[in-house]
Amino acid sequence: MDERVREHAEVLVDWSARVEASDDVVLSVGPDAHELAVAVAETLGERGANLLATYGSGEITRAYLRAHDGDFDANPAHELALVENADVYLSLGGGRNTSATADVTGDRRRAYNEARSEIRDRRLGTRWVSTVHPTRSLAQQANMAYEEYQEFAYDAILRDWESLAEEMAQLKALLDEGSEVRLVSRGTDLTMRIEGRTAVNSAASVAYDSHNLPSGEVFTAPSATEGEVTLDVPMTIRGESVRGVRLEFAEGEVVDYDAEQGGDVIGEIIETDDGARRLGELGIGMNRGIDRYTDNILFDEKMGDTVHLALGRAYDACLPDGESGNDSAVHVDLITDVSEDSRLEVDGDVIQRNGTFTFEDSEV
Repeated sequence: MDERVREHAEVLVDWSARVEASDDVVLSVGPDAHELAVAVAETLGERGANLLATYGSGEITRAYLRAHDGDFDANPAHELALVENADVYLSLGGGRNTSATADVTGDRRRAYNEARSEIRDRRLGTRWVSTVHPTRSLAQQANMAYEEYQEFAYDAILRDWESLAEEMAQLKALLDEGSEVRLVSRGTDLTMRIEGRTAVNSAASVAYDSHNLPSGEVFTAPSATEGEVTLDVPMTIRGESVRGVRLEFAEGEVVDYDAEQGGDVIGEIIETDDGARRLGELGIGMNRGIDRYTDNILFDEKMGDTVHLALGRAYDACLPDGESGNDSAVHVDLITDVSEDSRLEVDGDVIQRNGTFTFEDSEV
């Protein structure tokens, strides 16, 4: 086994999920993530945790959703019990077809997600972490040779996370102290309120309220969004290509949208529920180990020189105790490149210009 796979497993179990002896762990394994799953299972065994492995596949999901022609039962008890009794939920992505569910209708997908809202909430209440095993399908999607993609993925995953956490803490402090963020770039002039919110230093560990590996972003839950934004990084969403998205906001909600490609997908997302018309997240990428776009949100939204905005659900970690943030059955990230002709302001002060932060360069 490639030693990088073992190191990936150890980072996931020890740094990211903080697994302890006797923890009950659910391990969801993608079709081509077998090798990483073996390494994770071995690491969990060494730590004395209790393991239950499940199999997750886009093709299985497609077959089920296309065949099911009635109403979905709300939060089936057997599935709910699984997450209710888990301390840790680890998801190992690694599918054979990144567009496996492309022909599932938006209505069917929406009904399924809404019927499992409590299951989703219970899973999010565990020490959950999502990661991905570098596979040939992901390499192909990124237009890279397989070995090249492995190097790319492990550069992003096997970081000195403690050092990166210290660096990102500087941005967290700026956001925590601020009241309003303004993003200005090509086709973009957007303002968002962040007063009273707590930014998350997403350093790939539940200890930082961070649940993705790789990570490397600082995010918060905005409100009262006004203006327009162009999200120019190409993505695959729900199995379809989406490019050149433009959103216009008034009084916190999307009032107009279009896209160069994939506009129907954006429309489906916005029509999911009332919360899907509002932003649930403002995220700022800081992982310099990610040096190119790969059409994979897990990596692309963490890349330095990017900002991403998510339509839909806000994360409780960003909200004051007792306050409910934006609620939705979806959380869909869209990314804009801020490496040129851009600036990010907090309360009128520029904190980043053309991708460089003030604490990185005194001339910003």
